Amino acid sequence: MKPSRRSEVPGFEVMSILAEIEQHRSAGRDIISLTAGEPGSGAPPAVNAAAAQVHAANTVLNYSPAFGIAPLREALADHYRSWYGAEIPVERIAVTTGSSGAFILSFLAAFDPGDRVALARPGYPAYRNILSSLGVEVVDLDCGPEVRFQPTPEQLEAEVATNGPLHGLMVASPANPTGTMVDRDQLTGLAQWCRLHGVQLISDEIYHGITFALPGVSATEVDDDAVVISSFSKYWGMPGWRLGWMVLPEHLVDPVSRLAGNVALCPPHGSQIAAVQAFTAESMSFAGSQLRDYAAARALVLDALPQLGWGNAAPADGAFYVYAHIGEHLKHYADSTAYAKALLHQAAVAVVPGTDFDPVDGSEWVRLSLAPGSAVVAEGLRRIERLRA
Repeated sequence: MKPSRRSEVPGFEVMSILAEIEQHRSAGRDIISLTAGEPGSGAPPAVNAAAAQVHAANTVLNYSPAFGIAPLREALADHYRSWYGAEIPVERIAVTTGSSGAFILSFLAAFDPGDRVALARPGYPAYRNILSSLGVEVVDLDCGPEVRFQPTPEQLEAEVATNGPLHGLMVASPANPTGTMVDRDQLTGLAQWCRLHGVQLISDEIYHGITFALPGVSATEVDDDAVVISSFSKYWGMPGWRLGWMVLPEHLVDPVSRLAGNVALCPPHGSQIAAVQAFTAESMSFAGSQLRDYAAARALVLDALPQLGWGNAAPADGAFYVYAHIGEHLKHYADSTAYAKALLHQAAVAVVPGTDFDPVDGSEWVRLSLAPGSAVVAEGLRRIERLRA
């Protein structure tokens, strides 16, 4: 007996690093983790209070509808109306088990084995790995500094002309690991290209709300045929609650509904009840207040780049990461993996090597997370600078 070919995908390196950090901490080492996108703030107090009430009242938590409870879906529809001016029918909103559940369901519903789906490199590794496990051909778009780490219609045209039709395009704005964003004109251009060529656009918007210049533009504003994926994990600081959502085009509502009822039955019921409180004025104010600390941490890192010995960094327009070239350290370390290991073992600071996000050029880059907050980031930077000295 042997495992399936579809299981032969790389592991998510961030999770392996987190396990190693836990081992070091268990041995008594004080490790600064600047790895995962886990906000240090936790959930808004009103959400925590609602969850406590669920348990205090001995609420029976059975299966919910496959697309989630009505009050949460209605709150999400109000959110899109308030933030984006988009009128989304509740029937097109699906609550999912984290954004990860949304990726799996949307990929299953939209693509067949052998279909070709384009995505930016560097990018979030789970896109590539989930698509590959489903038998979908991943088409890398080499999105470096010259295109601000985001795909362009020109790249898509060149790919189709050279290698044949595409069936999907994955876009993330703000992106992980780079933090770069597409503006309204860019997103409109990508959506128009997809519509013209019969390509399913999927827009990952889980970092919306965490932006440092202009607010994020939602694909719901420019294209009714796009799939939009988002989550409570980032802006609301709720990664462990495992709650995300999708805005679906009409043609995918029924397919995703049938798949959702089979794949996960429903999202976590208790999390859904509490998450309704994420959209109160109090909770929105709390979530927004965390942005100031992310911005402070971002400024610390960008200002410290020369002292760290790092080179150029991607324009960190949003999200809570800085993706930077390791610069002069390539003289002393074989690649960013070796450099990241040295930081962990010698400086007690954990960052993520870029190979997790870019299998071609990532060996010269690292990703640092701002999510733990400015105080933790400041201490991590001091330790990295001391190692260089």
